[in-house]
Order: sequence, then structure tokens, then C-alpha cells
Amino acid sequence: MKQILFLFTLLFSTVATVSAQYWQQGIDYKMAIDFDVKSHQYSGKQNIVYVNNSPDDLNQLFFHLYFNAFQPGSMMDVRSRSIADPDGRVGDRIEKLAENEIGYTHIKSIKVNGIAQKVTEEGTIAQIDLSIPIKAGKKAKIEVEFKSQVPIQIRRSGRDNAEGVAYSMTQWYPKLSEYDADGWHPNPYIGREFYGIWGDFDVSITMDETYTIGGTGILQNGSAIGHGYNGIEEKKKGVNGKLTWNFKAENVHDFAWAADPEYIHTSTKGPNGMDIHFFYKNNEEIIENWKALEPIAVRIFETANKYFGVYPYKAYSIIQGGDGGMEYPMATLITGERSLPSLAGVTAHEAMHSWFQMILGTDEAQYPWMDEGFTTFATAIVQAEIKGIKEVNLHKGSEGGYRALVTYNAQEPLTTHADHYKMNRSYGINSYSKGALFLWQLQNIVGEEVFFKGMKNYFETWKFKHPDPRKFLRIMENESGMVLDWYLEHWVGTTNTIDYAVNEVNQNGNASEVVIERKGDMPMPIEVLVSLKDGSTELHYIPMQIMRGAKTDFLNKADKNITAKDWPWTYPYYTLTVNHKKSDIEKVEIDPAGGIVDVENDNNIYPRNTTVTFK
Repeated sequence: MKQILFLFTLLFSTVATVSAQYWQQGIDYKMAIDFDVKSHQYSGKQNIVYVNNSPDDLNQLFFHLYFNAFQPGSMMDVRSRSIADPDGRVGDRIEKLAENEIGYTHIKSIKVNGIAQKVTEEGTIAQIDLSIPIKAGKKAKIEVEFKSQVPIQIRRSGRDNAEGVAYSMTQWYPKLSEYDADGWHPNPYIGREFYGIWGDFDVSITMDETYTIGGTGILQNGSAIGHGYNGIEEKKKGVNGKLTWNFKAENVHDFAWAADPEYIHTSTKGPNGMDIHFFYKNNEEIIENWKALEPIAVRIFETANKYFGVYPYKAYSIIQGGDGGMEYPMATLITGERSLPSLAGVTAHEAMHSWFQMILGTDEAQYPWMDEGFTTFATAIVQAEIKGIKEVNLHKGSEGGYRALVTYNAQEPLTTHADHYKMNRSYGINSYSKGALFLWQLQNIVGEEVFFKGMKNYFETWKFKHPDPRKFLRIMENESGMVLDWYLEHWVGTTNTIDYAVNEVNQNGNASEVVIERKGDMPMPIEVLVSLKDGSTELHYIPMQIMRGAKTDFLNKADKNITAKDWPWTYPYYTLTVNHKKSDIEKVEIDPAGGIVDVENDNNIYPRNTTVTFK
């Protein structure tokens, strides 16, 4: 009996432990904003319902106050002026802001369950030490009153951007910090990435009646204010010259909007009945390209649904604003004075963020490559299908960036926190390019069919759940039947590089022995293409022993495919037996299609004076 009780207790505790790993907090925001376009200031009231699903009693709350970054002496200002390669959009511009040009968000009062709380504001973070803890498993009602000023547009947020858009309202409200199994995440804002709690937003924005607003969510009162989002809109007169726009969004972790008195609004139907909205300046030089963008945007969402999982929301807004391109839930802000290919490219990239950040919601500060890199990879896939591009390797641009980092010895591990990179260049190439190459190489480790099945499974399993790298890897291990931890450890946890070489080809009776050397510190399974003088080809696939498995579809195409004996990673040399005389061999080449990012291609081939297929 004791044994049975022990086993039951062990089983119960194990189940409880596993389930406890996947809790996440819940939040609903109801906000009312009164905006003054003359002073560029607004007051706000928030009624927040916060659900503490954690196993911990919470003694503190932390709010992000992003606009406080746009003040002389802020952490963003100092970082921009001290980093070796400052972002050209920022430089020393924050330091030069006048009092009426800075940004700020200040909490005037806060109550938790009706009890007033003291607020300590430090830069872009407000800390509240609760007088009564929020118990594990309980809800709390949080009432916040705040005052803000919109800064001159410098980075992402702000007023009067370079293209004349009046307001790009992103990171604009007191946003409750995420609390997860690793604790609170009150990262100061210095211009990098974000992490938030999924919830429902009900946002009412009252501002000058001449402005049109677009953003996250679905407009609830379009007919009442004369903006039904049907393409035939007549602006109505508001009370005291103002109109109130009410937006609602379900299960999102942020809310962004933009406003301008010259916005044109159009919309088109996307897949599964979704509405795709477009907001852009009434500028005759850009209207033609923005109209041409509409069918392209539809194709983007159709193609992304096919490869990566179905977009779950009923709307998406593409808005001229910001300082380049930046993603938000159900919306993006992009600069609009672009050629059509540029406009389509930035739209594709920002839309793909909907999958890897807005729906999967990885902690971008810790794992920026899981958002930017995955998005870069997916953008290449989507654009290639839309354009009809048939290239095997669609990621040569990412390879070029990564190789430059290696050449100039500027690598930093992908495990580096987004805010802590020594150089913006290293952050950008790591997060975008090396992150994309993580997926490209993984596709060739497990095989294309398994890979894309795994990507959809990853999306369906972990959407709205904040996955981390290990959770992604487990999906791919389950799909492929392989052990893949070594790949994560090398590519993400180190700056090890890949370099394989064909050292020599020797005659051995009626066969040939190809001696291959692993010169780089990172091991990889490799494909070796043998071209014979009679015009035929053989592909020899060498899996790694540590993988405990092998793929069945290959990147390089050949007349005959042969899976060779696996390679123990500690062995620096491998002898591949080819059942042909040396005199019959025209060429031996490691991975001519470029499925691994070998940093030295010139030694991949025999004989050495033969042209390398892939560069």
C-alpha cells in the first residue's frame, strides 16, 4: 500500500511540476485616452484586470514607460552615444531634444483592488511595492491614471516622422511587465525588443476630428464617427471638435496605432475572411505603389498560412509611419515612400513577425534570433513563392552577413541578451542572418518535408505560449526522430564555425577513398556529391553519430543516393569509400548546394583547381 501511495504521489507531483512549467499570466486592458494635438500630450485612464496564474504571491508590479527613453541622459540616449556603431536614426538626437520635444509617460496614480499604491519611477520602469500581495491564482483590479507627451519621432515612436506622418503611437502607454517562470522582466528600454502578456484590449482614443486612426484591433464604432473602414468614408463632426475611436483586440500582447489628417484608408479581403487595411498619406507620388501593394499583401498572408500555420486574427493593418519597419500585433508601421519591391519586401517581413512574435511571443530580449531570424527565413520563403523564384538556397544574403562577422572576428554568441551586444552590427547580423541560417541548416539536417511539418507543428503547439529554444528543438526532434541538442549548443551557444575539406582522393583496388577533414570546431552532417566522367552523379550522405538518426531526403540531387556510416564528432578525419576508380571521378564536392554555412568553400572540392559550385 505504501508503495502504491508513493507511486501515486510521485506521479501526481511529476504531472503538477510539468503543468506548472507552462503557466502564464493573463491581462485585460480597458483604456480611455484624451489626446491634445496642439500640445502633443494626452491623458489616460486604464482599468486592468490582471490574473496571477503563477504559483507565486506577487509583492511587486513593474510597468514599462517607454516614452521616458526619449529624454536627454536616458539609458537609450547614453547607449546610442557610447556604442561603437550607433544607429544612424538615433545618434545624438535624443541629447538635443528640447523640453517640448521630449517624450514622457508618468503615472499620476495607481490603485490595486481599490487601495492606492506608491509608485517609484526610474527611467523607463515604474516599480510598485504592493501593500497587499496578489495571491497565486487570484485576480487583481488595477486602476492607473497617467500623463504622456509624444516625442519628436526618433526611433519607432513619435510625432512628425520624416515622411510627415503626424503620430506613430507605439510603446505609448504604461505596459505591465511580463512575469514568468524566470521572474519579472522589467528591462529598461534602450531601443531593442519587447516581451508582453497576452490579453484583450479595449482602447478608446479621443482626438481632433480631422485625424484618421489605424492600428491594432478592430474598429468598433466606425459608423458612429464616419469611418466605417469600407473605403468610402465621410468624416463626421465630433463633440468639441473631437471624435472618439474605439478599438478592440483579443489575445494580443501589445497595442499600437497611428494617426494623421491626410491618411487615405483602403482595405481588401485576405484569406479566411480577414480584412487587410492600408493607411498612407494622400501623396500622389506613393498612391500607385500602395494600391499595387494590396494584392501582394493578400498573397503574403496566403503563402504564410500555407507554410507556417494559419493567421488567427480577423484583421491586419499596414500603416505608413515610424522610422523604417516595425511589427506590432495585427499591424505594422512602415515608411511609405518606397519603390513597389521595397514596399512589398518590408510588408512581407513585418507581416511574418505576426507568426514568430505576435502569436508565438518568444521573449525577444533573451532570444531575438527566434523572432528576427525566423522571420527573415520565412520572409525569404514567402517572397520566393510569390515571385516564382526556384533557387535551392534562398538565404545567400543571410550567409553574406554571417561570413562578414566571421571574417572580421565580430561574432557574439546568439545567447547574448539583445540589449547587451557590443555592437549594433553584431546584434543585427546575429539576430537576423545567423538566426535565419539556424533554420536553413536545420532544414537540411532533418530534411525539407520533416522541417516544414515541424514548423507548422511548432506554431500549433506553442502559439500564445512564449516558447523558448528548447521547446522549438523538441518539436523538431519529435518530427525527425533525431537528437538535435548538439546543434543548438554549437550554433546558438558558441561562435564555433563550420569548415570541412576534401583532403585527398586515393585509389584502393577498384574503389577510391575520399579523405575528409573537419577543420572547424562545429560538426555537421554533410552531403558529398561525386561526379563521374560518364556524366552520372552519386550523393554520399554522412550523418553524425550523435544525431542517432538520418534524414531521407537530400538537398543535393544525384542519380544515386547512398547513406554512409555515421561520423563520431570527435574524429577529425573521415574516410569515405566510393566504389569507382580514381580515374573515373571527375569531381568530389562537399555540399555544392550550400546547405551548411561552411566558412571556407575553396577546400570543399577535389581536384582543387575545379570551380566551386556554391559560394
